[in-house]
Amino acid sequence: MPEQDQKSDVILKRKLRIAGIHLTPKEYISKTFKSSLFIGIAMAVLAFFLVTKNDLPKIFILITGVVFFFFTNLTLLRNVDTKIHKQAKAIDKDVLFAGRFLLIKLNSGKPLINALIEASESYGVANAYFKEIVRSIELGTPLEKSLEVASDDCPSKRMKRILFQMNNALKIGIDVTKNLEAELEEIAYEQLIEIQKYGRKLNSLTLFYMLFAVVVPSLGMTMFMVVAGLVSLTITPSTFFVFIFFLLIIELMFVTLFKSIRPNVNI
Repeated sequence: MPEQDQKSDVILKRKLRIAGIHLTPKEYISKTFKSSLFIGIAMAVLAFFLVTKNDLPKIFILITGVVFFFFTNLTLLRNVDTKIHKQAKAIDKDVLFAGRFLLIKLNSGKPLINALIEASESYGVANAYFKEIVRSIELGTPLEKSLEVASDDCPSKRMKRILFQMNNALKIGIDVTKNLEAELEEIAYEQLIEIQKYGRKLNSLTLFYMLFAVVVPSLGMTMFMVVAGLVSLTITPSTFFVFIFFLLIIELMFVTLFKSIRPNVNI
């Protein structure tokens, strides 16, 4: 068990470093525990007033507090993975431009260190990792080691590949531009494939959207009005509000679905 706990601490420590959360595993766990405990107590107090007012069993107070405590604790602990995923998506969107910027600087005859310095001053999310590399070099860390550390701490797999190719070329002693150019071409091809897949998914989803969010509600409402008139069913304004509510839910579901399948590329 101690070895398993130590391994979990190492994994969490690495995740915190990648996510940019400057806390130790113990500090982060303690912080999430206190926040979860506070929310659990607050919801238990709220449940106390509701239970007292409606004369319900007191056990509901304990159940409410425990459920909200564990749910909040689980959500906050997963916040690290969520943040890493968001950072990876943001970097993947700019990784091609960042790599091409480096390639242009290298092809113009500038050394790799100078190209990294200029890339760290450029616009985009990826420049933050170039800044860390430059800062590490300025503190005396060798270029190869700085690239290796930056690759380990980068949440984006594509940026990892770029940094790995540069570091690998330096270790072997070959031209960096050839490896970098080949890697960028492969990333561009992968993004193009993602766009093509998105186009095929979009066609199918658009068909379902027109069917379930446009045709079915329109025909359904028309038929409902006809049937209601035939059976002399009283239609109140609340009926239309309920219909609009469910229609909004359907619209939000499709909007969320369209956003979720959209590829995070920027060619």
